Amino acid sequence: MTTWILSCSSCGHQEPQDAGVGLCPRCSQPFLVRFSSAPPARGRILARWDLWRYAAALPIGDEESPVCLGEGVTPLIESPELARVAGVRRLWVKDEGVNPTASFKARGLAAAVTRAKARRVPGLVVPTAGNAGAALAAYGAAAGIPVRVYAPATTPRPILDTIRAMGVELKTVDGHIGDAGRLSTEFAQQSGYFNVATLREPYRVEGNKTLALELAEQLDWKLPDAVVYPTGGGEGVIGMWKAFGEMREWGWTDAPSPRIIVAQAEGCAPIVKAFADGADRATPWENPMTHAAGLRVPSPLGDRLVLRAIRETDGAAAAASEESIRTATRTIAATTGIDAAPEGGCGLAVLTDLVRRGRVDPGSQVVLYNTGSGASYRS
Repeated sequence: MTTWILSCSSCGHQEPQDAGVGLCPRCSQPFLVRFSSAPPARGRILARWDLWRYAAALPIGDEESPVCLGEGVTPLIESPELARVAGVRRLWVKDEGVNPTASFKARGLAAAVTRAKARRVPGLVVPTAGNAGAALAAYGAAAGIPVRVYAPATTPRPILDTIRAMGVELKTVDGHIGDAGRLSTEFAQQSGYFNVATLREPYRVEGNKTLALELAEQLDWKLPDAVVYPTGGGEGVIGMWKAFGEMREWGWTDAPSPRIIVAQAEGCAPIVKAFADGADRATPWENPMTHAAGLRVPSPLGDRLVLRAIRETDGAAAAASEESIRTATRTIAATTGIDAAPEGGCGLAVLTDLVRRGRVDPGSQVVLYNTGSGASYRS
């Protein structure tokens, strides 16, 4: 039987499995899931073709049915030509744009909505830069749970249209995701809806662990030298970092953790600045501006954990200009046939720059995550 506790990522305060809490009541930092049952064996991977093939490594009861739309099992495509562009020995693109609602957010929201359904919450609310709202709308509809989404009015129209198509309540906001976040928190307090904003509950991180579990399985339980991840709120980075550690602890792999490389846009780079300054937390970014909407997160709640993940893996963090993001996005598409989102282009631009500056070894084997579909940005 799978059992777990919720452990504060900062002070260590613990709450029982499925406690109805958001942030730690003692220090207001995020909880993470810690398994209290026996470590899962790699042989318990299921013969099903979605992220729930890793149910043994996820917080789901043995008798529960997950809320599933076929998320996960995304392609890992090696591109020698793109490796030459970036200046590394081998390069793969993990294409998350083929997920339901066209982004990696499907992974985290599938896990979060599965737990919310088990707890019989009255409704769900989320602030979003776009893709998380689309994913929550879809999984809320699949679970039969009411959903309200707060999104900046500048969110790409195709993403807003996807949210509306699911029949949920969409509230557009003049401002950025931080403004949407404040309204989501207020609404949750007033309505009793559960707030599934990034790291305000621990299960989105659990769903995002499958970004790493899947990668390891696709590489025959070996791991690359580095992974490059476009980073806004940071849940993808935190999920992978957690999974790399758990896989070694559980005996699923003896490979060392890859270097985690965070890619941000120059117009909104709070993690990059904090990393360069040697800080353990990020300062909120004033006037966030980038056409890569998923990176427009000025004050990520998971800043401490992201910075810890970078440093513990001897990783790096760097930012790319708007023009270099556009150029790199076109390069991915023209070189690989993958319709990359600008976030994926940001990852390629950052990797190329880090190789040029000697911060990534040209002999490296690297996985670049394209976190969403370029079609979501075209109106």
